[in-house]
Amino acid sequence: MTAPVPVTLAAGQARTRLHELTVIDVRTPGEYASGHLPGALNIPLDAVERALPDIRHAAERGDVLVVCASGARSENACRLLAEHGIPTATLAGGTGAWAAAGHDLHQSPAHGGRATWNMERQVRFTAGAVVLLGLALGLLIHPAFLLLSAGIAGGLVFSALTNTCGMAVMLAKLPHNRPRAADLDAVLAQLRSR
Repeated sequence: MTAPVPVTLAAGQARTRLHELTVIDVRTPGEYASGHLPGALNIPLDAVERALPDIRHAAERGDVLVVCASGARSENACRLLAEHGIPTATLAGGTGAWAAAGHDLHQSPAHGGRATWNMERQVRFTAGAVVLLGLALGLLIHPAFLLLSAGIAGGLVFSALTNTCGMAVMLAKLPHNRPRAADLDAVLAQLRSR
């Protein structure tokens, strides 16, 4: 059995078909809460394997659209789902392209109503803070601390070349970016009922 090839939908195509799609947002719960496609269910990328039976069930009943902020994480999720024989589509450019096309993003409170920065903003803040810390420690304490800044710079170049981000993977594990078990269980139950 050959793995299904994920389809890419432009924002306009997805909007036209939104009523017939099961939309799965693979961003962190905080990112999801800050703005998601109408009707999207939040299953963070690191929880997709746990959700395979429920996503398979949804795919048997209709088309599944996987979204993230830019399209990179949703492409990873689509590859994983394709390896398990689950056909999916991804949103070209993610929620960023959706919003840029003038389509509404729905917001929901995350963890008691606190909004969380999107992952790209979290990565930029963390990388900048670590670079500044490395420079300050390198100038004030010992030049070896400059290697910290160089390491972050190298990581950013690697991230751009490979379209992956190790820092985002680490930040996604922080408590404000993690779903509570009850939240994920409720989303999976919702997915099963579609």
